[in-house]
Formats: sequence, structure tokens, C-alpha cells
Amino acid sequence: MGGIVKLAWIFLKIGLIFFGGGYVLIPLLHRIMVDQYQWLTLKEFLDGLALSQLTPGPLAMLATFTGFKAGGFVGALVATVFIFLPCTALMLFISSHYERLRNVELIGTFFDGVIPAVVGLVAAAAYNLGKTSLVCVRDFLLLAVGFLLLRYTKVSPMLVILGAAALGLFFNFT
Repeated sequence: MGGIVKLAWIFLKIGLIFFGGGYVLIPLLHRIMVDQYQWLTLKEFLDGLALSQLTPGPLAMLATFTGFKAGGFVGALVATVFIFLPCTALMLFISSHYERLRNVELIGTFFDGVIPAVVGLVAAAAYNLGKTSLVCVRDFLLLAVGFLLLRYTKVSPMLVILGAAALGLFFNFT
């Protein structure tokens, strides 16, 4: 299968299971992008995750970054379009049939089953990222401060990320 066609197929499949937000896909994306196809190194993957948090649609930006690394500008365009294609088609369908679908018990039951699994996937992603990127006391302190700020205040996640980056630079130069 050609490189761009393979890229399109993989990101279409990822887009088909993009339930619960992008964070649930981190283990899958890691397996595909780093382990299976080696489009990114582990460091590039973690850097891409960190940088993508500064943009809307963080993991879609990671898809664009991966597509660019794997296939240049065309690869970036293909990865971005194909990761969004399934959810866009689904939203167009649902929005045009919303009045009929909103009271269907099966749909509510579906989400009752999916939501706990999504929480588990997010926890697994956090664990996998933590075990590879938390290596010293400073890392654990930044993790704790970031968690507490996001949990107990209304501080923007962007400010937490930028603050952590500034502290990382400060500690690197001292």
C-alpha cells in the first residue's frame, strides 16, 4: 500500500474510534506512530503531545504533525482530513436527525457503556505517559502542581503548560 494511501487508511481508522476526546487515543496513537510505523520517536511523540496542548483540537494537531513527518505537506493534509472525516460525517448525520434520535434509549445505553471505558483509557494513557516522562523529583512536583491548579482553580490549561515550560527552562539554566 502506498505511503499516502496507508496514512489515509490509518487516520481514517483512528477517526472512526475517536470517542471521548483525543486523550483516550493516546495509547493507540503511541502504538501506531512510535512502535508500529516509527513515524515519530518517543521524544517526538511526547513533544508533539506537549506542543499540541497549546492548540485547539490537540490530538488532531498531533495527527497533522505525524502526517507531515511521514509524508510532508501532503501527508499532513491527508492525516488531518482523514482523522476528521468520520466524526464530521457522523455529526452531520446526527444533527440532521437529532429530533428523532435524542430520545432513543439505545443511544443513551451506548454512552452509558462507553463513558466508563473512556475513563479507563484516559487513566491508561496517563500511566503510560507518566512512566516514560516522569524521571525526577522536579517532574513529579510539576505534575502535582499542574494537577492541583487544574483541579481546584479556574486557571487556563495553557497557562499551566506555559508556566511549566518556563519553570523547565529556569531549572535547566540554573
